[in-house]
Amino acid sequence: MDMVGEGFVNTLKKSYDSGIITLDEIEIACGRILRAKESLGLFEDPYKYCDVERAEEEIMSESNRAFAREVAAQSHVLLKNDDNILPLDKTQKIALIGPLADSRRNMLGTWSVSGDHSKAVTVLEGFRELASNENNILYAKGSNISNDSIFAKKVNAFGPEIVIDERSPEEMIDEALKIANQSDVIVAVVGEAADMSGEASSMAFIGLQDAQVELLKALKETGKPIVMVLYNGRPMTLNWESENMDAILDVWFGGTEGGRAVADVIFGDVVPGGKLTTSFPVSVGQIPVYHSMLNSGRPYGGQENSKFMSNYLDIPNEPLYPFGYGLSYTSFEYGDISLNKNSISQGETITASITVKNTGAYTGSEVVQMYIRDVVGSISRPMKELKGFEKVTLNPGESKTVEFEIDEELLKFYNGNLEHVAENGKYELMIGGNSVETKKTSFTLTYL
Repeated sequence: MDMVGEGFVNTLKKSYDSGIITLDEIEIACGRILRAKESLGLFEDPYKYCDVERAEEEIMSESNRAFAREVAAQSHVLLKNDDNILPLDKTQKIALIGPLADSRRNMLGTWSVSGDHSKAVTVLEGFRELASNENNILYAKGSNISNDSIFAKKVNAFGPEIVIDERSPEEMIDEALKIANQSDVIVAVVGEAADMSGEASSMAFIGLQDAQVELLKALKETGKPIVMVLYNGRPMTLNWESENMDAILDVWFGGTEGGRAVADVIFGDVVPGGKLTTSFPVSVGQIPVYHSMLNSGRPYGGQENSKFMSNYLDIPNEPLYPFGYGLSYTSFEYGDISLNKNSISQGETITASITVKNTGAYTGSEVVQMYIRDVVGSISRPMKELKGFEKVTLNPGESKTVEFEIDEELLKFYNGNLEHVAENGKYELMIGGNSVETKKTSFTLTYL
């Protein structure tokens, strides 16, 4: 099977005629596809899954939309929440501001080719549905996603995602400031247009566009608390925002029910429990930065005199938000790691257990993550690798012991000879709520 590349159509016969590939190899490849189709029942009915009646019943059905709303809310990652400003009270007067607050076209994100944008719910609609009084939700666009018409034209290849307002940037900011000054709190909905990320959408600058930064800086001057709702399809550089926003909720692109899902989380009907699946860099120049990087010859360990170490002079070594990071409206406390043994031989297992307690006031979910580091290997080994995780939901004051099984298979990697092996030696074990904040212990693997 081939998607778009047309390599088989244009070159396969030439490769066969020139002897690069044999008929047996072609038949093996075709056989894999045919067996998959047979197991799906497509030989008996090639249109088995193209049921028009079923599509009419299920696509956009009430139950499926409710599930989409739930899934979208569960994917949100709370990056910051100073003084527990979130969740907001449904009776508060809220200034909902930003170019993505009432943008139906951008809710589905990139690669939503057959998605019906007209059926998407905007954040503004979601807020007005959940607020105790919809008149408490004041709206202003505030800024364009970008003021650059040339950039907008590139992004808008599949439709009008960046719509540059006829008003001047100053007029839009003035309108935003007027409603901000009438409100108890500002919710700024900013970020990327749908096709600013994804295929063929590389960016050298991965921060918010200047137009949106100018809006946020103007809103900051009001002195009102600001909750930033971030739409994005990639890690972004958010240094100023991290320092100056009171709360940041990363909502990615939640799809058709995304607007309602944002309101669910902002108002506390859903307690956020999502975790980052990628590290957010401090600066583009820090990329690549990820949890499973290889160690350097002169690793930086926080030394005051750090000359000739692998560190930056102008930014931290660590990412702004690390892999696995995500806050909640409640808080979780981790105990120490307990091992049922300190070493294993071939065929044996170790059980690692840790107790997690909900020490806050909300029922919430925590993703408990286990990382392992092979301290010395025949080839360079990552600083840590995610080897297991479990999501637990705890009531206030409730504790649960989470267990992970570690065996030889879990420790294997491909060595210099491309052999899948586990090697003798010391392994560091880390368990926690993200890839940086962990409890640590160690064990050894010893073959008889």
